[in-house]
Amino acid sequence: MVLVYLRKFLLLSITISVTLVLTACNKEEPTEKKSGQALARVNGKEITMLQLNDEIRRANVRADQYEAASKQLLESLISRQLIVDEAVRNKLDRTPEVMQARERVVAQVITQAYLQGIMSKVEKPTKAEIDDYFQKHPELFTQRKQFDLTIARIATKDLSEELKKVLDAAKTLDEVILWLDKNKVQYVRSVASRSTTDLPPQMATLLQEKSKDTIFIVNEQETSSLIYVNAVKESPIPLASAAPQIERFLMNQKFRAATDAEIARLRTAAQVEYLNAKDQKSDDQKQNVDKPAGPSSSELIPDTLDGLNNAAPISEGAIERGITGFK
Repeated sequence: MVLVYLRKFLLLSITISVTLVLTACNKEEPTEKKSGQALARVNGKEITMLQLNDEIRRANVRADQYEAASKQLLESLISRQLIVDEAVRNKLDRTPEVMQARERVVAQVITQAYLQGIMSKVEKPTKAEIDDYFQKHPELFTQRKQFDLTIARIATKDLSEELKKVLDAAKTLDEVILWLDKNKVQYVRSVASRSTTDLPPQMATLLQEKSKDTIFIVNEQETSSLIYVNAVKESPIPLASAAPQIERFLMNQKFRAATDAEIARLRTAAQVEYLNAKDQKSDDQKQNVDKPAGPSSSELIPDTLDGLNNAAPISEGAIERGITGFK
């Protein structure tokens, strides 16, 4: 496991070295001074215990692997520094691509640090809030359902009108499989279990209300899934088991709200000008005049109740892009 990580670490180090480490190397100091015990010196630049410990932490090295991993990670740090020095010598740190990437990485790191500060001030959900969410969403907990599915995945290009007629008439997926075999249409067949916790409400409702003799099609760009519900079972979750996930879910919601509020505050106080984008404002006004422009924290904070089922959910994006039910 450690060796696999080390290989990935070295490859990643080679790729990102010109975007991260060059910031420090470009100062053209004869000897770079860093805090922490020095473990090695490469062309006058020290590699310290702090750096090594950071890499060990990121690698999640187990205690019994510490000694071996430390030696290999130190060698990887040395290799990275050698590559960085050579890249700087060849002035790769001054190319427009690297300078732009460096600015982006620095902005991301600073943004993340600022968001962490906001998160540290967000109060954890109370027991009353957790209980309230549990009671208001029985479909996710006390009335949770489990769907046993059979899935056949085909290329979307093979979803012809003739196949759709077959799907419309079929009562089981086996009938469709026979047609696929006869017409030499390639497919991958599998079984899966999903629950109302895993699926978006729209899909969960469809599976419950129209599952009998129904084959659902989930379109996902180049691939389409033909889904048949074999059984719907009761699968309730007690509050004690659900509480940790509900707490994380509510915490994410609070963090998202706090972040959105801070972005809105900053935009109100700032002077933002759109240059050579005269349609930007009008587009925003057409969509929602009260919606603040700029990035939303929804891309940063997951808003799901994960962990309530070990099975990986079907892609929600795929489901939202297209669900078709055939009787």
